[in-house]
Amino acid sequence: MAGGSDAARSGSARRLTRREKAAVIVRLLVNGGAKLPLAEWPDGMQTELTRAMGKLRMIDRDTLAEVIEEFEAELDRVGLCFPGAMEGALGLLDGHISPITSARLRREAGVAAKGDPWERISGLDAEKLLPVLEEESVEVGAVMLAKLPTGRAAELLGKLPGDKARRITHAMSRTGRVGPETVARIGLTLAAQFDAQPVMAFDGGPVERVAAVLNFSPSATRDDVLKGLEEEDSEFADQVKKAIFTFVNIADRLAARDVPKITRGIEQAVLVTALAAASGEAERSRDHILENISKRMAEGLREEMAELGKVKEKDGEEAMTAVVAEIRRLEADGELILVSPDDAEED
Repeated sequence: MAGGSDAARSGSARRLTRREKAAVIVRLLVNGGAKLPLAEWPDGMQTELTRAMGKLRMIDRDTLAEVIEEFEAELDRVGLCFPGAMEGALGLLDGHISPITSARLRREAGVAAKGDPWERISGLDAEKLLPVLEEESVEVGAVMLAKLPTGRAAELLGKLPGDKARRITHAMSRTGRVGPETVARIGLTLAAQFDAQPVMAFDGGPVERVAAVLNFSPSATRDDVLKGLEEEDSEFADQVKKAIFTFVNIADRLAARDVPKITRGIEQAVLVTALAAASGEAERSRDHILENISKRMAEGLREEMAELGKVKEKDGEEAMTAVVAEIRRLEADGELILVSPDDAEED
């Protein structure tokens, strides 16, 4: 009985192409309220699906049942799915392969021309978006900000010169009349620009890298290097000085409320050595620390400093570097915020 029923159904079922079967399944899923990511498909596949659906009128129950059974059988055979395109593969391996390899593969495959470019643009840092926004026309800038998440758009707008920010904001009022194809073309063009940007070999700019090295250099070496920089490039030297954070800068840049935090992560012997070695400009930082911890602890540290006596320059440098490293660690962990050099100068 069962075999006869299947044969009858097979005979009466309408034969559909694979595209038509896909249209049937999509229609069924959409009818059931499913949210399908069809917009992520290549434009050609979306077009073919829409045309196939447009040609269909009505199918009988037997045909529908046969299409569903075939679809279920296909799903049962699936063991593992892969992205199916270079763009998806790069997204899957993001953070696992090197930025240089990723950039090269994007250029070779022309990934920017596939998928939604705005999704990738929205994931870029403001620092990477800003130069392009500054160079592009007001109209393109308006479309770009309109497509970005509100928070990111506000951040970028705040970093633009006042006049351009006002003109872009005014132009955003006209973006409602821009067609989707134009927006897509703008996105593809911008994505291609970002893909063409060279991958930086270093994290951070030259100022940050030089400052990071000098932070942990002996004071004599640091002073000598800064003197040489001032003679060669005074503007660069000023930027490096502002980025440097050493024991001397503690008094100006470490808030009084945060001083007790640094004493918890440093061995007391190291802290005593650093404070005892502080002289000249570093004395202000020594006093800043002692004045902003408990009176009992400050008295104990002063007694140990007196007992320690004169500290060797090398030992003092190492101890001060350890204090600075602890402050930097706390800053990186978000447990304290250093006062910016510009604010410190104003005070």
